[in-house]
Amino acid sequence: MHIDLPEKRYYGIGEVAKAFGVNTSLIRFWEKEFDVLKPKKNAKGNRKFTPEDIKNLQLIYHLVKERGFTLEGAKIHLKEEKHKTLTNFELIQKLQKIKAELIKIKEQL
Repeated sequence: MHIDLPEKRYYGIGEVAKAFGVNTSLIRFWEKEFDVLKPKKNAKGNRKFTPEDIKNLQLIYHLVKERGFTLEGAKIHLKEEKHKTLTNFELIQKLQKIKAELIKIKEQL
């Protein structure tokens, strides 16, 4: 899944949820379930996600929504095989970007 977010230091929970196509409650739930997600909170309690948090969310989204892992399975997979999973996920992202560019070129012809 390709996420289209502008280059910023912090992203609000609304724009993150919109980019992933999920509800904000799911993002908040994943924040509680997965230790790798640590968004910054201001005095009001608004969550601000860093680009590193977005990468972790993409990985969690990939495991849970695209590959069909349960939450417990995704937690275990991240703890035991994080490096292997991360390299595979980065490879998949690069290939999807290339595919999107090739489709764009094909449509222009």
